Amino acid sequence: MQSLLHGSPEAKAEGDVQVQQHSRIVARGKYIHGFEIHRVQPDAVEKYKKAAEQYYTAIKDDPDLNVKLSGSWEAVVGEQDTFFHILEYENYSGYDKSTKKIRNSDVSGHMKAYKEMIPYLRSRSSQLCQEFAFMPTAPPHTEGGVFELRTYQLNPGTLLQWEQAWRRGIEARRKLLAPVGAWFSQVGRLHQVHHMWQYPDLQTRKEMREQAWKLDGWSETVSKTAEYSMLMDSIILVPLPYSPLK
Repeated sequence: MQSLLHGSPEAKAEGDVQVQQHSRIVARGKYIHGFEIHRVQPDAVEKYKKAAEQYYTAIKDDPDLNVKLSGSWEAVVGEQDTFFHILEYENYSGYDKSTKKIRNSDVSGHMKAYKEMIPYLRSRSSQLCQEFAFMPTAPPHTEGGVFELRTYQLNPGTLLQWEQAWRRGIEARRKLLAPVGAWFSQVGRLHQVHHMWQYPDLQTRKEMREQAWKLDGWSETVSKTAEYSMLMDSIILVPLPYSPLK
């Protein structure tokens, strides 16, 4: 009865191995990306921006932390008064070391700077993700325009199929526009994938998406995406002034 209700130890072990194998197959394994999402009180947005700049600029410039800030953005279409920060760590060991140093940073003041953001928040969440090997995160650049973050809540067990469909689709779409990055969750909200694109403006985004439908294989990628997903979100972001990606 215990095996029927909870699964046998053998089945659990096999499931764990499958998850690990999928991660090895689809991931660019060197890095872990931390997604930090802050929902800010509407009347405190400008104060939050100043506090966030102080905190994230300081940690990205601290050589002892060995952490990179991929970017910081504010949502302009989607959930309002929401800010996204993506940090890059050298795998889980790098995450452990960096976050421990931040928590114990009495001298550098990183924790003090972080706490100065707290009074302006309505809520916060975090997630650890790995990069898809077919779409590594873009290096810092200044191209202007807007960013689109697309998030998919997958049906459990469909990550590998999603990756295969998007690997083919991305190769076709690169002819139109270079992606910023793609990630899948490992800790936090599970069975989620994210990918990000940069456009000069929303009108160009519309035109690029229309052109994508003319590419061989793109319609199949979209069809598979719908098949494997329970929920989809599209959020339009603008980078904050200190963001390395902007």
